[in-house]
Amino acid sequence: MGRKTQVSKDVILQTALEMLIRDGYSAINIKTLSKEIGCSTQPLVWHFDNMDGLRKALADYALSYANKKMCPSAEGAVNAFEQVGRAYIKMALNEPNLFQFVFLNGSGCYPKGNAEMLTKDADHAELIEMIANEFQISEQNAGKYLQNTIIYTHGLATFIATGMMCLSEEEIMALINQAGSNFLIQVGVPLDKAGEK
Repeated sequence: MGRKTQVSKDVILQTALEMLIRDGYSAINIKTLSKEIGCSTQPLVWHFDNMDGLRKALADYALSYANKKMCPSAEGAVNAFEQVGRAYIKMALNEPNLFQFVFLNGSGCYPKGNAEMLTKDADHAELIEMIANEFQISEQNAGKYLQNTIIYTHGLATFIATGMMCLSEEEIMALINQAGSNFLIQVGVPLDKAGEK
């Protein structure tokens, strides 16, 4: 009897991610994924038990992939925040199936809650402090700016990823920059400083 081909968990998840990006989550099941890999269904069942196990692992894998794309390298709080927003928009434009799976379709890997969760998130605490320092406003007002900008950007990205709106990246970023300036003015940043953003 011949030796069975070993298919690693990483190969399965990477192939599932590629299918997700290309075809959407609904195209992925144990049979279609094993066919894409070129193996029997046995390795998938062995690694993940069933489709629910695969979905959970794929959700974590897809979120990690998305987060790497949105990791800022820019200097300054607002520039880093804008860089993350731009990456978020690019994902909605260029990988709408991924965006929908991670951020819209309840993959279970993205936090849920009320609008305050955005300002209470530990990952945002340092950003809020940096924005407050950069614009010489309170951390509470910096949190409001962050919250409003995230909600507005997510709304635009949702329209784009679901095909409800067709705009170029430049048009989208112009809308976000305009809204961001207005959000800064709302929290007390002078017009001349808010417009420099």
